[in-house]
Amino acid sequence: MLQVKSFVFNPFQENTYILFDETKEAVIIDAGCYNTSEFNLLKEFMISEKLDVKHYLNTHCHIDHILGNSFVCKEYNLKPKYSVEEIPVFNSGNTVAKMYGLNYTEGPVCTDFIREGNTINFGNTVLDLIHLPGHSPGSIGFYDKSNKVIICGDVLFQGSIGRTDLPLGNHEDLLLSIQTKLFTLPHEVKVYAGHGNATSIGEEIKYNPFFN
Repeated sequence: MLQVKSFVFNPFQENTYILFDETKEAVIIDAGCYNTSEFNLLKEFMISEKLDVKHYLNTHCHIDHILGNSFVCKEYNLKPKYSVEEIPVFNSGNTVAKMYGLNYTEGPVCTDFIREGNTINFGNTVLDLIHLPGHSPGSIGFYDKSNKVIICGDVLFQGSIGRTDLPLGNHEDLLLSIQTKLFTLPHEVKVYAGHGNATSIGEEIKYNPFFN
């Protein structure tokens, strides 16, 4: 059975996720951990649960979602996996960090790009990849069909949607991604977003003001 652990990290209040199942194999998604205390919180949880981290995944590469890339990749001897469309977003990390006055150590670059149609496997869990452009050109959703869970980054929030005024954002693409790819999932699918509370596909179809 899939378990989802979330941490709220960094000045942007970003959600970092650890997914694991009964085998104790795990993936980390969007490590936003920003300082030593946040690094230790994540590490201590992994130790307490005796987890074996198999993959490090980025839904997209905006600075608040990659602040912990260097720590996680070094700690667990991994390289990040993200979409090839995210290369320019990842490459802007140092510039954006300076704009916000953030301390940022750039982690390793992706050498194994992921795309829609791929799967990520760990333990008894399979994540299907769904391309969700709009907030960022290469945003990826990680969907566990059997457990009805999706980690969707900053595409869809409880009662809101991702911003599209950042470089390479596109409002029309974002609405299309949500309507044609997320809102076609079963209503009971639980949505874990990059910020804020979890929601469900059915709740957002019914109540999200951007679609009603």
